[in-house]
Amino acid sequence: MPLLVGTGVTKRFHGLPALKEVDFTLEKGEILGLIGPNGAGKTTLFNVISGFYSPTSGTVKYNEKTIHNLKPHQVCRLGIARTFQVVNPFLNITVLENATAGSLFGKVRNIRIEEANDKALSCLKFVNLDDRKDDLAKNLNIVERKRLEIARALATEPKVLLLDEPLSGLNPTEIMNACKLVRRIRDDLDITIFWIEHVMKAVMCTAERLIVLDSGEKIAEGKPEEVSGNKRVIEAYLGEERA
Repeated sequence: MPLLVGTGVTKRFHGLPALKEVDFTLEKGEILGLIGPNGAGKTTLFNVISGFYSPTSGTVKYNEKTIHNLKPHQVCRLGIARTFQVVNPFLNITVLENATAGSLFGKVRNIRIEEANDKALSCLKFVNLDDRKDDLAKNLNIVERKRLEIARALATEPKVLLLDEPLSGLNPTEIMNACKLVRRIRDDLDITIFWIEHVMKAVMCTAERLIVLDSGEKIAEGKPEEVSGNKRVIEAYLGEERA
């Protein structure tokens, strides 16, 4: 069975549909890309999966358990963590304290602060940020803040990681390193990844499968080479005349 399944996921805001009957599956161990033009509904779908929004209709199941009626902390404690497109660390506490907050938040049981710190530090080492552990988060640059965002999510010990545009604002070298990090999260930590991205070359080279949304509808799904040649996908990105 797939690890994560959405069936007929629909979300309306004041009667206007942001998602329209979207079906998706996420297989254990894969890197699944979610692409589409601005306003396609990608982050809205992540918000439904992670409990920030309840769907207007449809279902989301994780390990065959219905989760679309759960709160974000409940979804997280089941094993689904997420990052955000606009990173927002706690600016006036240290990098380590930021990651420790993720470790404490992700646990059902009570743990000692020393244990939470150890887990947080291992996540900072994984994203190559342990040398900044005692610095205030406000002193990090955008690349470092994005890595902290990922470390904080990893500290919850997820089985599924939802990545929302982790490459935005990065230069080509930083993008290449970030793609390597995404692969390491899957390969070294055995975490399944669902990844929203606008840097097409990066997601095409890293994800094994892609889902394409446009105006809230799923218009294509398949391997990157299949999706890249899909007429509806080309039209969605370039417009019908240019396509």
